[in-house]
Amino acid sequence: MNLVRYADRPDLLEVRYEQLTKPAFPEFMFHNQSGERYWGRLYDEHADFQLALLNGDELAADLHSLPIAWDGTDEDLPAGWDESFERAFESGREPTVLSAVVITVSPARRGQRLSGRMIEAMRDAARAHGLGTLLAPVRPTLKARYPLIAIEEFVRWRRPDGSHLDPWIRTHERVGGEILRPAPESMVIEAPVADWEEWTGLQLPGDGSYVVEGMLSMLEVRRGIGRHVEPNVWLRHAV
Repeated sequence: MNLVRYADRPDLLEVRYEQLTKPAFPEFMFHNQSGERYWGRLYDEHADFQLALLNGDELAADLHSLPIAWDGTDEDLPAGWDESFERAFESGREPTVLSAVVITVSPARRGQRLSGRMIEAMRDAARAHGLGTLLAPVRPTLKARYPLIAIEEFVRWRRPDGSHLDPWIRTHERVGGEILRPAPESMVIEAPVADWEEWTGLQLPGDGSYVVEGMLSMLEVRRGIGRHVEPNVWLRHAV
């Protein structure tokens, strides 16, 4: 398998949504405001950090990441996924670390430890550009089964062998990641109720808190607007 830059293989961008992204995430995840605003700039302005893993002509996995400024303190850690984009494109500060955006693995390749390989590729990219740390606002996939549990509680859950209950956090820890802290307001998705009904297939007839399949926390509906605040967990990898 070989890593290539999307900037060198723009043809892959035409197939990545159907082959990788669409099977991996619920529809509402594609309507985050920060992603819609900044995603297209990744490939032009930070091409070395947007990589595809090819097995021949097969798109097996990919990674997206952003160089951002972070002074190493808890106080300066971004609030989460949204603020990483804003810091990369709007702050004007000199980047010091690489922040993960997303790693996606083809359904046909799951279980082959490609996620760990892509984390290693992110660390390699950070090292090649003189960035001393890889940060990752990890989306704990198992949290969707526990939407009523606060992320501050969920992040403490471990299996009897000491490994983390969540498989994605567990993967990061297996390759050297260290939990920094929860990011309870990492990503915000806000839209009219009609959009949410289309994305989720649910009827949302009134104000309230709704459990939605695939969501890590509740969907809050107020006065015709649905708002979902997704929690993540910050992990750090030494480079």
